[in-house]
Amino acid sequence: MRAVIVAIGVAFLVSLFGTPLAIKVFTRLKAGQPIRSEGPTMHQGKKGTPTMGGVVFIVATVIAYVAGHLALTTLPDQQIAQVEPTITALVLLGLMVFSGAVGFVDDFLKVRRRNSAGLNARGKLFGQILVGAVFGVIALYFPSSMVDSEGGSTNVETVGSTTLSFIRDIDFLDVGKVASVIIFIFVVMAATNGVNLTDGLDGLATGASVMVLAAYALIAFWQYRHWCADPAYTRDYCYSVRDPLEIALIAGAAAGACVGFLWWNTSPARIFMGDTGALGLGGLIAGMAMSTRTLLLLPIIGGLFVIITMSVVIQIISFKSTGKRVFRMSPLQHHFELAGWSEVNIVVRFWIIAGIGVAIALGLFYSEYLTAMS
Repeated sequence: MRAVIVAIGVAFLVSLFGTPLAIKVFTRLKAGQPIRSEGPTMHQGKKGTPTMGGVVFIVATVIAYVAGHLALTTLPDQQIAQVEPTITALVLLGLMVFSGAVGFVDDFLKVRRRNSAGLNARGKLFGQILVGAVFGVIALYFPSSMVDSEGGSTNVETVGSTTLSFIRDIDFLDVGKVASVIIFIFVVMAATNGVNLTDGLDGLATGASVMVLAAYALIAFWQYRHWCADPAYTRDYCYSVRDPLEIALIAGAAAGACVGFLWWNTSPARIFMGDTGALGLGGLIAGMAMSTRTLLLLPIIGGLFVIITMSVVIQIISFKSTGKRVFRMSPLQHHFELAGWSEVNIVVRFWIIAGIGVAIALGLFYSEYLTAMS
């Protein structure tokens, strides 16, 4: 627990005090956010606000991970396997960093061209598929090496699983490694685009991401305390996951970093996360769902992202099939802007929706354990 708290604190402080520095640097570099002319007119006042702020909380998360690992050296000997950096961390941080890199290219092109047309759809899609494929393969094809009670080394777990999962792996839904990688690519694409579409109002995506990541930190830490690989845990009902403390540490660090960033990103935002941050967070959230073996729980825990994404899908299908729009504008938050809601009201109410999804997901997760133990 100490390591997770240290990671959260370090990430928060690095992000809180690093963001003003980023604001100065990006302002000096004239890295202002271009605003779409077809968007809500009230957004034109945000033109020129520094973007690419996601760099700050991505860097803060990586720094916090290192700090958390320094704290891990004080753990008891039976948990020594958690001290060394793991492939789990490589996958989760890699997804965050490289998904963020795809977004950074998009942001850079927008700033350079001085318009909202950054990386084309095909280029962004290729980047998302490549990142999902690379880290999906690593997650499925590199099992861990655990030390057994007799001092021998035994390969036991991969970061991801070949079976679909809800609260845990669903054993009869084994789809194989190739199909699992393909499914994970889809999850990465869905999560990155979901967070990106939600990032339309000051603080909206940041606040929602804090809730989702905090939930994954709680789930992973609970799995760590009831871990099948823990020799101190003697009950039959346990979680077969890989490196749950690593997962909790990274999720907590990312949540803390987002809170620090939110201080400056809340309305009126002094900096935007940009596609750098949105895609980085989406990639990490996809990795969290895979590594905690809660893949099918993701649409509930990230319910707000699903609702906003579906508003875009509905709008496109409706317009192409009937020539009529269901919403005044999509994504959904802009519909309510044009309906007269203030930006702050929309953000707070959407945060409530995000919180409800997180609460339902956590309730389902913990109720499954309590039911099994009763």
